[in-house]
Amino acid sequence: MAAVSAKLVKELRERTGAGMMDCKKALNETNGDVEAAVDLLRTKGLAAAQKKSSRTAAEGLVGIAVEGTKGVAVEVNSETDFVAKNEQFQDFVGNVTNVALNLGSDDVEALSAADYPAGGTVAETLTNNIATIGENQAVRRMKTVSVSSGSIVPYMHNAVTPAMGKIGVLVALESTAGADVLEPLGKQIAMHIAAAFPQALNADGLDQEMLARERAIATEKAAESGKPENIVEKMVDGAMAKFAKENALLSQIFVMDNKTPIAQVVEQAGKDAGAEITLTDYVRFQLGEGIEKKEEDFAAEVAATLGGS
Repeated sequence: MAAVSAKLVKELRERTGAGMMDCKKALNETNGDVEAAVDLLRTKGLAAAQKKSSRTAAEGLVGIAVEGTKGVAVEVNSETDFVAKNEQFQDFVGNVTNVALNLGSDDVEALSAADYPAGGTVAETLTNNIATIGENQAVRRMKTVSVSSGSIVPYMHNAVTPAMGKIGVLVALESTAGADVLEPLGKQIAMHIAAAFPQALNADGLDQEMLARERAIATEKAAESGKPENIVEKMVDGAMAKFAKENALLSQIFVMDNKTPIAQVVEQAGKDAGAEITLTDYVRFQLGEGIEKKEEDFAAEVAATLGGS
């Protein structure tokens, strides 16, 4: 096969934390397939499981808005961070987020076709901004959460403004408890979500494709132990249970005390308040999550290593 490029080695190193030569060998064994190389390194114990945020690469802003018992998060991408700091771009993100709040769906195409406050549609305004600013931009995604009674609590990490930044979180708490109880609780849970990056509210919501991939990796690692098949099956089941626990929000260990599952944190807050509290949903949008960024240059050390083999 053709020589593995320095760019691919760099990408694999950034995603796995594995050594340069281990990355190069894995890429050679997988014919340059980065995803397969990640899995290969993990089966060999050379890389930890990487969450999607490790691939964050795009620029732009995440906007959040809350009104009453409803909230929305919207991601708008740009090519450079310079544009993300542009007042015109920030004004657009703020307005689009407010339009999304009243849209009634999470359909980005419907959002693009919606009326823009200053006239025309969201899509027309975006086209004008692209022409004016001179850089491509796109409304990438949105998600709405709501409760019938309770609070939607927002949190913005790496904020440019209170409602715009790099990681936007919304926490939906269903309860008859007052805002004096729900808002501080929601803020703490939102900060946990920003840091711990849950993949779903509970284990049942975890992506099936992701679970299948994790099971395949766990099976291969367990099989290498040389233990009987029934023991291998138990090892795999144990690994999958651990993965689900660590990636579902309600079973994650609260980062504030490093010992209590989130579900128990919420339950105890309800007992203390004398009113049941249910964490029904959440949003965590990290700017550029899952988008691959073009790599312009690469360190000479990698080029030298590749050339010497």
